Amino acid sequence: MTNEQQPFDPFMMPKGPSSFLNALTILSIIGSIFGLLSAPYSFFTAEKNYNNIKQVISSGSLDGAPAFVKGMVNEKTLEMSRLMLENKWPMMIITILGSLLCLYGALEMRKLKSQGYFLWLTGELIPIAGLLFFIGSTPFSGFSALGYLFPLAFIIFYTLHRKELNNG
Repeated sequence: MTNEQQPFDPFMMPKGPSSFLNALTILSIIGSIFGLLSAPYSFFTAEKNYNNIKQVISSGSLDGAPAFVKGMVNEKTLEMSRLMLENKWPMMIITILGSLLCLYGALEMRKLKSQGYFLWLTGELIPIAGLLFFIGSTPFSGFSALGYLFPLAFIIFYTLHRKELNNG
C-alpha cells in the first residue's frame, strides 16, 4: 500500500472564525469569566463598599480633593451603593446569568453558529436592564458611563461580523 498525499484543497479545510471574530470571542470569553468571578465578589463586598463610601463622605476627607474625585464619590455614589447593597441577590443572579449567556454565545460563535450572537447579545443586555430596573440611571451617568463603551463597541463589532455566522 502506498502512502499518497492528497493535493492541498482550501475548500476541504474546516472553516473557522475570521481573525477579528476569533479575537472578539476570546475577549468575550475572558470578560464572561471575569463577570462570573466579579458577581460573587460584589455580592460579598456590597456592605463594605457602602460603609466605606459613607465613611469617606461623612468624614469630610473629600473637602480638599480635586473636583474629578468629588465627582466620583458623592451622594449619588452613596445612593447607588446603597441600592446595590439592598439588591445584591438579584444583581448577582443577573450578572451570573448574563455572563453565562455571553460565555455560551461566544463559544457558539466560535463554531460560527448564528444563535451564539443572539445568546451573547441577550447576555450582554440583561445586566444592563437589571441595573436600570434595580439601581436606576445613576450607573449610566458621569464617569461611570465610560464603562459602557466596551459593551457598545462589542455589540457594534459583533453585529458587523454576523455575516460570518450561519444558522447551523
